[in-house]
Amino acid sequence: MQKSPYLVFIIMLTFFVISFLSNIIGPLIPDIIQGFQLNLTLVALLPFAFFIAYGIMSIPAGMFLEVYHEKKVMIFAFVLACVGSMLIVIFPNYLSAILSLFLIGCGMAMLQVVINPLLRTAGGEEHYAFYSVMGQLTFGFASFLSPMVYQYFLTQKKLAETEANWMSGIFAYLPEDLPWLSLYFLFVAICLGMIVVIYVSFFPKVELQEDEKAGPLATHVELFKNKYVLLYFFAMLCYVGTEQGVANWISQFLATYHQVDPQTIGADTVAYFWGLMTAGGILGLVLLKIMDSRVVLASFTFLAIISLGFALGGPLNYALVAFPLVGFFASVIYPVIFSLALNSVDKHHGSFSGIIVTGIIGGAIVPFLVGWIGDHW
Repeated sequence: MQKSPYLVFIIMLTFFVISFLSNIIGPLIPDIIQGFQLNLTLVALLPFAFFIAYGIMSIPAGMFLEVYHEKKVMIFAFVLACVGSMLIVIFPNYLSAILSLFLIGCGMAMLQVVINPLLRTAGGEEHYAFYSVMGQLTFGFASFLSPMVYQYFLTQKKLAETEANWMSGIFAYLPEDLPWLSLYFLFVAICLGMIVVIYVSFFPKVELQEDEKAGPLATHVELFKNKYVLLYFFAMLCYVGTEQGVANWISQFLATYHQVDPQTIGADTVAYFWGLMTAGGILGLVLLKIMDSRVVLASFTFLAIISLGFALGGPLNYALVAFPLVGFFASVIYPVIFSLALNSVDKHHGSFSGIIVTGIIGGAIVPFLVGWIGDHW
């Protein structure tokens, strides 16, 4: 098929939106705790609801994709995310927040299933690796930007208290103690915009390759008998759990132990975590060209552990540097685990990929455990 730079741009935009909507939860946690009067365990159910959607929705999304194809699945995904964003704005309470994040998570999971095969088709197989890296960089940039947008909205709220500005009407609608809900107005607008853009865009027919197809149940049972499959699944669960566990709790940790304002320094630190993760990914690409991937994985993992130790046990000035360094050194773990995993089996790559991606539920489990432990210890 003829390559489509326009469609590649749409996919990059989708990467950006997925990240922008997904990784804002961490900076919001201190405000959510205060606004809804929650303990750490209850607030941890919010990222749990978001990431458990990946475990529930990834396989059905693959089935939907084969029947309804990319365009309809992407539109439905953004409809789900839009409904989820509207839900918490219309009914600003804790239970609707859980359902809202679950619906947004379902939408993001469906998009993740669609965009990689679509990117291979639109950009051409010979450029797939390059565009995949570009997608990850776009993803990281959006994660870096979203806390900055949050800070901008809070600044506009303070200005609106003294004189009218373009957001005065939105803040007048919101409860006084829930200014962070203003972000979800933006999410609604973003989702509606993406629905329109995708609806008017031409999508090519995508033929899934063998490593992009999900196999039958018997294939999954066979794979689960392989100890390396279990180990790589556990590795992915631990990685995503650590990434989200750190990112989601940075702001609350700094507020609790160092009395830092979560809306400024806390949000900045989360942004730098994602920003340095993007920078680390670039360095990792270079190192993987000249070093054994296992050496890179072990080295960066060890340095991430050391950085996390300094962040948790050191004074404030250490924590403000060490938390972003955790993101920097964790940056190569996901792609290296994925490539090593697929290289460890000689067949059923599609089914194995599905198993590995299911490990993303670590993003639901570990932040919840952190909150539970925080309440009891």
